[in-house]
Amino acid sequence: MADKPEMPKMNAETLKLDPSFKYEVMKEHDGETLKVCFQCGSCTSSCPTARFSTSYRPRTILRMAQLGLRRKVLESQTLWLCTACFTCTDRCPQNVEVANVLRVLRNLAVKKGQIPGIFTELASNIYATGYVYKIPEMRLRKRAELGLPPLPKANLDGVDKLIELAGGRKLLKSAEVR
Repeated sequence: MADKPEMPKMNAETLKLDPSFKYEVMKEHDGETLKVCFQCGSCTSSCPTARFSTSYRPRTILRMAQLGLRRKVLESQTLWLCTACFTCTDRCPQNVEVANVLRVLRNLAVKKGQIPGIFTELASNIYATGYVYKIPEMRLRKRAELGLPPLPKANLDGVDKLIELAGGRKLLKSAEVR
């Protein structure tokens, strides 16, 4: 069983309803199907992640968004557990684009600065090296000892341009970058 991600502390401010939140979600491309979810649970029962997590329930996340629990949704670590396999979307009898709605919610969380540290770290690695993970010097030496070719050099100028075009510089400004 997977460890339960840390949930935000519940208080009156966290549970404050924001009736405009669902409209904000539905206004975004791919968020519009949130309105037709009738909470049947097909998304959660078919989700491979939900089988291994006691806290990840796509149905619950969508319902919280429908109810206007903006802060609780955007601060939730479980929002980031979706693997985008689209099984939920394929099985939904209402044709709710569940995986896409979850992506919209993650994008809104990013705009509010709610990004799990691991994603900031991975993005910083891409920005600094062109690779998702920093390749240890020992591994590079081992490759040479085994007669393997060196890893290709990343086009850091291209990475830099892509990050700028995607608006990622603002997100990375607090992270350690090159």
